[in-house]
Amino acid sequence: MLPLAPLLASAGLCCGSPCLAAREYWVYVTAESADEVYLVRFDGTAATVDARVEVGYQPTEIEGPHGLTVGPDGEHWFLSMAHGKPFGLLYKYTTATNELVGQVELGLFPATMQISRATGLLYCVNFDLHGDMSPSSVSIVDPDEMVEVARTTTGPMPHGSRLSPDGLRHYSCSMMAGELFEIDARTFEVTRVLAFDGPMKDGPMQKDGMKEDPKAMGMGPMSKPTWVYPHPAEPRVYVCLNGAAQVVEVDTDAWRIRRRFETDKGPYNVEVTPDGKKMVVSYKSAGSVGIWDLDSARELARIPSTRKVTHGVAIASDGRYAFVSNEGIGGEKGTLDVFDLESNARVATVELGLQAGGIAFWKVVEGGS
Repeated sequence: MLPLAPLLASAGLCCGSPCLAAREYWVYVTAESADEVYLVRFDGTAATVDARVEVGYQPTEIEGPHGLTVGPDGEHWFLSMAHGKPFGLLYKYTTATNELVGQVELGLFPATMQISRATGLLYCVNFDLHGDMSPSSVSIVDPDEMVEVARTTTGPMPHGSRLSPDGLRHYSCSMMAGELFEIDARTFEVTRVLAFDGPMKDGPMQKDGMKEDPKAMGMGPMSKPTWVYPHPAEPRVYVCLNGAAQVVEVDTDAWRIRRRFETDKGPYNVEVTPDGKKMVVSYKSAGSVGIWDLDSARELARIPSTRKVTHGVAIASDGRYAFVSNEGIGGEKGTLDVFDLESNARVATVELGLQAGGIAFWKVVEGGS
């Protein structure tokens, strides 16, 4: 009789449980100060760089690859190049060969983006770090033809570009106005704006203090929202208030803050697991990562990053692992940390290029590639 373990392994099982080591997870990460994009493979034990893609067209300039997204069909990945002359670019690559196959000029400092499953269009915020803090925009792009079809004005320094699960509503944060914008993904019109600074109107769960409008007092925006992520099933979005050390849960039916999560310093990116049970937050100023239980609003773990400047978060499509990029300081290389969302622990790290930042999950492969 053959031993039981080899039979179970050949069937994809390890002693009655899924053999997680047989799965491979693939993630794209930018190195913003190196003009590089890394394709990282994680096999359940170790993370390794599978490919390094040099990006940009100016060999003597740092062009700043910033935001990443992978198309819904998994066949292309898209990259925003932030530092233009003066306008930035959106690049399109194949996932099969990492070959550049298209580009289009957008606005000033294009940043984060996503493609709608409903419209098939790509929505990219123009962060605009240049000059006065005037209202900027969201560029809407046909990703097949790589043509900008519309541009919607929102607020100064918009960031955190994400779509509702049905692809019909686009959300972004105006960092320097302290506001959340909702756009109709079909008409490209701003439908609602929620202000985070000023008198608190979120009922009994509001935080004490700040009873007057800080902008009216000449203080400027206090909250500095940097990122937004929709819940996969409920009418809610989660917004990082970088300046207030909070993540807020916004009820998108009532259009008001429902709950507040007090975090470590500088919450920057946030993502929710596909089952809607956990939230992972990067604490950029604190150099750590928080893993939260959403039902109890309890932080399950707060884990130091392998670098002092924690940046982006991407959760695997099966919800098992979170991938977090870290920038490093000065000439220190960035890293990618992998967190097991069952044990709530960091389980792997790989060194990348300078200022590792933008991140996008590509795929999980059963039994390896």
